[in-house]
Amino acid sequence: MLSPHPAAALPSQPVRLYDSWWTVVAAALGAMLALTSGLWVSLHVHTDPTLHTAALFVHLASLVVGFGAVLSADYHGLLWATGRCGLTEVLSATSRLHVPIWAGLAGLVGSGMMLHPDLGSPLTLTKLALVFALTVNGLQAGLLGRRLTTASTVGRGLLVWGGVTALVSQICWWGAVVIGFLNTNG
Repeated sequence: MLSPHPAAALPSQPVRLYDSWWTVVAAALGAMLALTSGLWVSLHVHTDPTLHTAALFVHLASLVVGFGAVLSADYHGLLWATGRCGLTEVLSATSRLHVPIWAGLAGLVGSGMMLHPDLGSPLTLTKLALVFALTVNGLQAGLLGRRLTTASTVGRGLLVWGGVTALVSQICWWGAVVIGFLNTNG
């Protein structure tokens, strides 16, 4: 009797975002397409003063939600690094912060399209690069979280990966905030 094909015996599982580097790269390409589409929209949508004011409010509220959640996640990581809490607690806390982080970032991008970004300005282009880097960093951070959850021990590689992820996150968020401030007051 012939045995069934080995793959047929395995239950199929859907591909999830943080399954591998391939899924993260695919998501990053999708994010780049979405950000590029947002730039196109920002060039073709002209807002009246009322909509501009509403977009500015959403932009600032999204900054509070997204960046606040990032600061909380990084604070939990710092607590773990200094031995003040366990890794399980950090992973649990940070997994709950993914929704406000991504919602804040999406709100910033969506409202930013309505704020007439000056795409001829080097500062604005730098901010856009920081937002893209932030998005990719956030995607790979999800993969890091998954690896940390399944790791039996946290070795040097995962520690370095986590430290670099937090550093890139902080540089991108603070850089975008400073550029936004300079663009508003310049």
